[in-house]
Amino acid sequence: MNTELLGIVATYLLTLVIAIPLGKYLAKVFAGEKVWTDFLKPIESLIYKLSGINAKEEMNWKQHMKALLTINLVWLVYGFFVLMYQDKLPLNPDGNPGMTPDLSFNTIISFVVNCNLQHYSGETGVTYLTQHFVLMFLQFVSCATGIAAAVVLFKAFRDKTTTKLGNFWEFFVKSITRLLLPLSLVMAIILAFNGSPTSYEGKDQFISVQGDTVNVSRGPAAGFIAIKHLGTNGGGWFGANSSHPLENPNYITNSVELIAQVIIPIAMVIAFGIFIRRKRLGWMIFGVMTIGMLLLLIPTISSELGGNPAIAKMGISQATGAMEGKEVRFGPAITGYWSTVTTIISTGSVNSMHDSGMPLTGLWQLLGMMINSFYGGCGVGILNYFIYLIIAVFISGLMVGRTPEFLGHKVEAREVKIAAIITLLSPFLILAGTAIASYVFTNHGEAVWAVQPKNWLNNPGFHGFSEMLYEMTSSNANNGSGFEGLGDNNVFWNVATGFVLLLGRFLPIIGPVAIAGLLASKKYIPESVGTLKTDTLTFSLMTFAVIIVLNALSYFPALALGPLAEYFTMLK
Repeated sequence: MNTELLGIVATYLLTLVIAIPLGKYLAKVFAGEKVWTDFLKPIESLIYKLSGINAKEEMNWKQHMKALLTINLVWLVYGFFVLMYQDKLPLNPDGNPGMTPDLSFNTIISFVVNCNLQHYSGETGVTYLTQHFVLMFLQFVSCATGIAAAVVLFKAFRDKTTTKLGNFWEFFVKSITRLLLPLSLVMAIILAFNGSPTSYEGKDQFISVQGDTVNVSRGPAAGFIAIKHLGTNGGGWFGANSSHPLENPNYITNSVELIAQVIIPIAMVIAFGIFIRRKRLGWMIFGVMTIGMLLLLIPTISSELGGNPAIAKMGISQATGAMEGKEVRFGPAITGYWSTVTTIISTGSVNSMHDSGMPLTGLWQLLGMMINSFYGGCGVGILNYFIYLIIAVFISGLMVGRTPEFLGHKVEAREVKIAAIITLLSPFLILAGTAIASYVFTNHGEAVWAVQPKNWLNNPGFHGFSEMLYEMTSSNANNGSGFEGLGDNNVFWNVATGFVLLLGRFLPIIGPVAIAGLLASKKYIPESVGTLKTDTLTFSLMTFAVIIVLNALSYFPALALGPLAEYFTMLK
C-alpha cells in the first residue's frame, strides 16, 4: 500500500519537474523572446504564407474570437461529412461502417470542443483514416485553440493599457509547432517501445488458452494516445480507453500518460505569472488549484482503498481496496489519482470504469468537473479560474468599500455581468439537461428511482440519476469521461449533449477573453495604499471560498439526489 501511495507522490513530483520549466519556456515563446525552438520559424513562416496569414497583424479581442469561431466552424463541417461517409473512404481494413447523422453530429462537435465524449467504440466506430485525419487532427487544433485563447488573456494584462492583443494565428500555430508536436513525438516513441501498436494492419488473431479464436484490433495508436493526453482531449483509440492493455500497457505508460495530461495545464498557470511579470500571482493561483486538487484527491483515494461498505458488512476482507472496474496491473490508489486529475483537468481519459467507483468517488469526480478550474484543460483552465477571480475581486471590493480593481484596471458593471452570466451557464446546462433527461426517461416525470431501467440506464435508483448527471456534467466541462452504465448512443443523448458541448466550450472562452479585452482597454490605475492586491494569501483564500460557495449553492441538491443518496443507502 505504501508503494502505491509512493507512486502517486513520485508521479506528481515528476509532473512538477517538467511543468515548471515548461511554463517558463511557454512564457518566452508567446512573448516572442528567443528560445531554442526558433529553428522552426521557417516552417511557421511557410504555414503563414500558404494560408495567407499576416502573423504580425495585431488583433483586438473581438477579432481574436472571430478567427477562433470561424476556423472551428470549418473543422466542424469538414469532420461531420467525413465521419458519415468514412466507410466509402480508404484506410478501413476492418470494414467499419459510416456513422449515423446524429452520432456524427455528436462526435465531431465533441472533438472540435476538446471534449472527446465518445458515444462509439474506437475499434468498430471509426476507421484509421478518420482516427488520424479527423479525430487526431482535431486533438491538436482544439488544444491549440484553447491555448491561443488563454494567451489573449495573457496579452491583455502584460501592458498597462492596450487594445493590441497579438495575433490569434501566431499563438495557434506556435502552440502546435513549439509545444504539442514535439512533446507528442517524444511520448509516442515511449508508448511504442512499451507495446502500443503503430502499424496500419487490420485486426490480428490469436488462440486463447481456452482454445477460442480472438480478434484483436490494433492500428497506429501510439501517436493518437500521446496527443489525447498532452492536449487534455481524452478520446481513446480503443473503446476501453486507457484501461485497454494496448493503449496503456504497463505501470510506466500509466505514469507517462498521467504526467502528460497535467503538465500543460500547470505550465500555463506558471507561464501566466511570468508573462504578465507577476510571478507571485501565478504561484498563488497554482496554490489554490493544488489545494483544490488535493481536497478532491485525498477522499477519492481513501474511498477506493476503503472498499465497498456493503461487502464489508458481510465480513469479507477487502485488503486490496475496491477493485471492481479496475485493472489489476494498476490498483485502486493510482487509479484514484487518475480519476481525480482526469476530471479536474477535463482530459476525460480513464484507466478504470468510473461507473464502478464508490459513490463518494463519483461525487468527487462530478465536483471536479463542475468546478472545472483546478488546473483545468489546456488554456481554458486559466480562463475558467479567471471568472472566479473576477467575482472574488468584485465581492472583495464591495467588502472594503471601493471600486473593484484587477491589475490596475477597474472592474465595472459590464465585466461583472459577463462573469455572472458565465458563472450561471454551467449550472443551467448541467441541471436543466439532467432534468430533461430524467423527464424523458421516466415517461413524463415519474421518479427515476421508481421505475426499471429502459433504453439507456443499466442502473435504476440514485446511481441511474448519477449516470445522467455525470453525462451532462462531463459534456459541459468538455471532459468526455462517463458513467458507462449509460447507453448514450441514441438520438436524444447525441443531440442533447451536442448542444451542451458547444455552449459549454465557446461561451466560457468568449466571456473571459471579452472581460480581459475590456479591462485592457481601460486607463491603467497605479497601485496605491488602498489597492486591493490579488497576489496575497488573503485574496487567494477569498477566491477559493468563492469557488466553494458558488459550486455548493449550484450543485449540492443534485449531488444529494445522486452520489450522496447512493452512499447513505449503501451504508443502510
